[in-house]
Amino acid sequence: MISSPEQQAVDAAITSRRSIRAFLPTPLAREDIEQILQVAARAPSGTNVQPWRVHVLTGAAKEELSRRILAAYHDPLQAATHTEPYAYYPRQWVAPYIDRRRKVGWDLYALLGLTREDKAGMAAQHGRNYAFFDAPVGLIFTIDNIMEQGSWLDYGMFLQNIMVAARGRGLDTCPQAAFTQYHRIISEYLRLPDNETVVCGMALGYADLSKIENTLVTERVPVAEFVKFAE
Repeated sequence: MISSPEQQAVDAAITSRRSIRAFLPTPLAREDIEQILQVAARAPSGTNVQPWRVHVLTGAAKEELSRRILAAYHDPLQAATHTEPYAYYPRQWVAPYIDRRRKVGWDLYALLGLTREDKAGMAAQHGRNYAFFDAPVGLIFTIDNIMEQGSWLDYGMFLQNIMVAARGRGLDTCPQAAFTQYHRIISEYLRLPDNETVVCGMALGYADLSKIENTLVTERVPVAEFVKFAE
């Protein structure tokens, strides 16, 4: 099959998407952010309920949320009181998932020169999540507690649309489940109603390609390993 320019553009946006962990301070125009979110909102959702709610943070607002979360993160007693509102990962890890998880973690730490013994260095790197990896835009996503698993599936497609639309504009992202641990701080700061749950965060901006961590490209298993055809 001969690929069309449209196919090439879409494929390039999808396959070039990576989780970027260091951003340039270059600001983004509000209209560009709004356009990305408007495009992403074309994601499918069961009976068109559109369960996504987005909080866009820039400038002082973003810095203040980061400051509050990092204050709790760096205080072991405080950090211990914060837990995730939902289980993102399995409660019991098994192969091959645990192997993939470990590999991406150690591949990143190896690039940064962090060894298994350097707990402080690893903690500092993880803490960079809460500064949105210095991206100029931080996104916090929430959902109404009444929604069930189907709406969460829809939400994932909305998030993917944001990341692909960003790549189509030469921008990069990092989806961040790390924010869920501090959902109480986020809820208080954003004055969320009691019926809303934090889904995740996301950094948005231009990648700093001079940073070694942004050379990480995670592996994907071949189609033959996860697909079965019935004919």
